[in-house]
Amino acid sequence: MHETSRLRIHVPILVLVIFSLLAALWAALMRVGWRMPPLPIPIAGQHGALMTAAFLGTLVSLERAVALQKKWAYAAPVFAVLGGLVLLIGLPEIGRGLITLGALGLVVIFVFIYRLHPTIDIMTMALGSVMWLTGNALWFSGQPIYYSSPWWAGFLILTIAGERLELSRVLMAKPISRTIFKVAVGVFTIGLVISLFDFNIGLRVSGVGLIVFGLWLLRYDIARRTIRQDGLTRFIAACLLPGYVWLIVGGTLWVIVGGTSTAGFYYDALLHTLFLGFVFSMIFGHAPIILPAVMPIEVQYRSSFYFHLALLQLSLIVRIIADLFMAQPVRQWAGLFNVLAILIFLANMARSVRRREAYTLP
Repeated sequence: MHETSRLRIHVPILVLVIFSLLAALWAALMRVGWRMPPLPIPIAGQHGALMTAAFLGTLVSLERAVALQKKWAYAAPVFAVLGGLVLLIGLPEIGRGLITLGALGLVVIFVFIYRLHPTIDIMTMALGSVMWLTGNALWFSGQPIYYSSPWWAGFLILTIAGERLELSRVLMAKPISRTIFKVAVGVFTIGLVISLFDFNIGLRVSGVGLIVFGLWLLRYDIARRTIRQDGLTRFIAACLLPGYVWLIVGGTLWVIVGGTSTAGFYYDALLHTLFLGFVFSMIFGHAPIILPAVMPIEVQYRSSFYFHLALLQLSLIVRIIADLFMAQPVRQWAGLFNVLAILIFLANMARSVRRREAYTLP
């Protein structure tokens, strides 16, 4: 695809992605208890869908469409981001349908990628796309959103785990490491399938898989080595390692709480240990690499990146403690600082961007 054509697709998608993220953060503040100025469309209930589909799902789909280098592959991120926009204008059924089509498109993309590269890391990410499609199908069919949330989490977790497996092959020489990885994938997936029939038991089983994932990443991920380097390389590792700890914490909560809490404080802790602690730690670390892959830009590393990383980690620790002790005022303030950490991250990325002279696909 010609550079001009790519930009005509990438720029509008990324603009809508940022808009969806800001809307999701607005909804997050409402959900945690802050009184926000009224909007024409109530969006508090769309927080999870906007964050998972219109923001994260679109970015993953766009990244894979770029990698596949097929024009039709861009249908996946376009459907996903338009679905989020339609949710915001008050057409939930159509929005859910578009987002589900986006997930289906990502599954098709991975079918083609796997044919080209039939490796375990691609298979893992492909399974993650199937989880996204399953969660969206449950949501589209009218099931409560808490049935979809574990599948959405699985989509992001397997996508990230597959990418880290690909980057950490140098540490994968021992067969035991691959075996442990496969066990983590298997246990987590089996738990999600069980959740379709017994939500409580299924989440507890999947929690065991999350713990194994976290332990595997802490032991075998290349971040254990790169944390000793300097600059951006060290910063990325500093993002990843606490993210893996949050994965273990989240898995532990899934095992203990299971499906007995589908709203309120414990449910908040179940979700945000993963979506904030794990997923956004990964986003903070990978953004300086992913952005140049989809736009003609470079991201200059700055030591100020550590500020939004530290703010996210500290405020999330406070939030989870507040959840466990059911301290609403503390959780409310912690939630505000969670949002501020993400906004500062966006600002730091914006001020660190430089235009690249030549735009070539990675």
